[in-house]
Amino acid sequence: MDIGWIQVFVLTLAECVAPAGKSVCQEREFELQFLTRADCEYALEQLVSLKDESASVIVDRSKSNCAPSARESDVFESLDAVNAATKDKQGWRDPAIVESSPSATRVSHQERLDKLPDCEDADGEAPCKMGGIIIEESKQSESGDVWRRD
Repeated sequence: MDIGWIQVFVLTLAECVAPAGKSVCQEREFELQFLTRADCEYALEQLVSLKDESASVIVDRSKSNCAPSARESDVFESLDAVNAATKDKQGWRDPAIVESSPSATRVSHQERLDKLPDCEDADGEAPCKMGGIIIEESKQSESGDVWRRD
């Protein structure tokens, strides 16, 4: 086991909380750490939504965010090394190894991708593929409406 730096995403939530029946609130910030940006942003969205429903909490959205950072942490060579180092610690459980099967959409996309020629070989005639991306025909004549929230 070595000591190393790992990337984390720090969620900072800045809020002002008023006790029941008071009109003056107390500012506070707290931080949570996540291993992925997606988890951090999802938690931020949920926390802000939850706090917005409260009559006694005001969230400062300009100071609330997810920012990449790094923390010093134990670094293990393998899962076996983790298990060996922590097997006697109370509350330890083996990390779940998730083996998910690909979704139907991903399978369908891959099947279609396999059947298409490379765009370089197709003389620019669509549909074709560039790496893992399917290039479709351009439909310039269709138009769409743009919706905006006021």
